[in-house]
Amino acid sequence: MIKLYDYYRSTAAYRVRIALNIKGLVYSQAPVNLRKGEQSHPAYRGLNPQCFVPTLETEDGRLLRQSLAICEYLDEVYPRPPLFPAEAIGRARVRALAQSIACDIHPLNNLRVLHYLGATLNAGDAQQCAWYQHWIHEGFRALECILAADPQTGRYCHGDQATLADLCLVPQVFNANRFGVDLANYHNIRRINDACLELAAFDQARPERQPGASRGEAG
Repeated sequence: MIKLYDYYRSTAAYRVRIALNIKGLVYSQAPVNLRKGEQSHPAYRGLNPQCFVPTLETEDGRLLRQSLAICEYLDEVYPRPPLFPAEAIGRARVRALAQSIACDIHPLNNLRVLHYLGATLNAGDAQQCAWYQHWIHEGFRALECILAADPQTGRYCHGDQATLADLCLVPQVFNANRFGVDLANYHNIRRINDACLELAAFDQARPERQPGASRGEAG
């Protein structure tokens, strides 16, 4: 069976859960509590030297890291339903949208950055929250403009079928809401997020439905 090393509130792991659900794959989950530092324990470091989640163990025991690479692997090995449109220009647009979130917004706001701000730079909770909200707004303003201006935007980020771009958008909106970011000006982002969460694959991947969440773990 496929095994996902996961943390219920990890944005990157959330993407992969959605992908696995879209593909209809059966998988087990091995929770790695980031707040407790389990990602740095020797046993997990041996699986992922970056000490990140997710890590995906394939059915034949191979280890995959980095959420976008994992999602593309799943799309290549299990091609139906696809995570990308058929045409090359559409695939490029979906990758650009996904990377604008996963590479430009998320890394500035992940747990290790917030921990560094607090533990090393002595930034208080209010300052960390201001940092988080600033970079969300910087990224979402641009993303909203792209979505609003392009006729290829449909019910979802690209057309009327969920793609890799939506897999990145929904977890980032979840975290924006968690940190109290005002999303009122992001009509398309909110509309697409709501449409995605109507799909079972997205709904079942929600953080509150994952191992650890029911136990009220901090993080």
